[in-house]
Amino acid sequence: MYPIHYLNSISPKGTALFTDQYTKAESAQDAKAILVRSAAMHDMEFSPDLRAIARAGAGVNNIPLDRCAEQGIVVFNTPGANANGVMELALCGMLLGSRDIVAGINWVQSIKDTGDIAKKVEKGKSQFAGTEIAHKKLGVIGLGAIGGPLANAAIKLGMEVYGCDPYISIDAAWHLDSRIIPVKTRDEIYANCDIISIHVPLLPDTRHMIGAEAFSQMKDGVILLNFARDALVDDDALEQALASGKVKRYITDFPNDKTANIQGVVAIPHLGASTEESEDNCAKMAVKQLMNYLENGNIINSVNFPTIDMGVCTKASRILLLHRNIPNSLGQFTAVVARDNLNISDLLNRSKGGYAVTMLDLDTPASQTVLDDLRSIEGVLRVRLIK
Repeated sequence: MYPIHYLNSISPKGTALFTDQYTKAESAQDAKAILVRSAAMHDMEFSPDLRAIARAGAGVNNIPLDRCAEQGIVVFNTPGANANGVMELALCGMLLGSRDIVAGINWVQSIKDTGDIAKKVEKGKSQFAGTEIAHKKLGVIGLGAIGGPLANAAIKLGMEVYGCDPYISIDAAWHLDSRIIPVKTRDEIYANCDIISIHVPLLPDTRHMIGAEAFSQMKDGVILLNFARDALVDDDALEQALASGKVKRYITDFPNDKTANIQGVVAIPHLGASTEESEDNCAKMAVKQLMNYLENGNIINSVNFPTIDMGVCTKASRILLLHRNIPNSLGQFTAVVARDNLNISDLLNRSKGGYAVTMLDLDTPASQTVLDDLRSIEGVLRVRLIK
């Protein structure tokens, strides 16, 4: 049996996928795996029996990834499961940026009790006039699960779309509308586009990628959309760009103490994935990944260990090793197995940064001695007998 603990409310569309091999654990200390959405886990102590954590969403800043890796706990996320919800909100953001809709709505609320509202609306509506997005130039930085569909949707709305993504996957490229204009650098986006939408991960080299230098290259009155991560934009540089008129409006799904108080910012309370469909999709994806790992040892969409997949084991035994990525680990693993006169019918080894995963399928069952000897090898973090 696999006891699973839910740190947050998880969509029943996902949890319904669990078979009768799974039970709900009331405590994290009693669980083999944890399902989580936004609950903070950095101060949690993890049981030695905890094998995996699945985040029903993309961001994992609420999970101590390095500590989990060192304890042999695989952390999963669900990239792309909420992509359509975020894409639709980014599309909404383009309209909010081009038309002064929010200010107009707030103004109506401010005069709703003053009488003769219809006449006042007709007289005062010109102060909220905006522009249409048709025929405008949209620059999309990052053409993955969200940026790609956004670019395609914008083409259908009559926009001229520029896309920049040096790391685009073949699959993502195949799904792009042929009318999207590919550019090699972000500088070309900055120089040409009326609206710019960011869809890249937050990494050391993308932190504050939209700063003073980037703003200086943009057209006056540009609209900037950020539905990716807050720290991609330098708030101090943004404030100056808005004050000078370089940026007409900044639409963000990640308000903070500064941006929420800057004139020209439309701050949305992180609603990108807040749809029933997104929550259902994330839950289903998280549950499927957990089940595949617990039952087969396969790792797909982990953020702290590499992807490894040998399907369902059809041999007598399967051993999964989570270990540090150090020289001669594989040689030591196979030597231990050979000493017990076991034949390896299939082997797969993958690495990701400082960590690696090795999967061994054996023609005969593995003994406890083999498992103990593997655990004693330097750098081994966890040994699991899958079968």
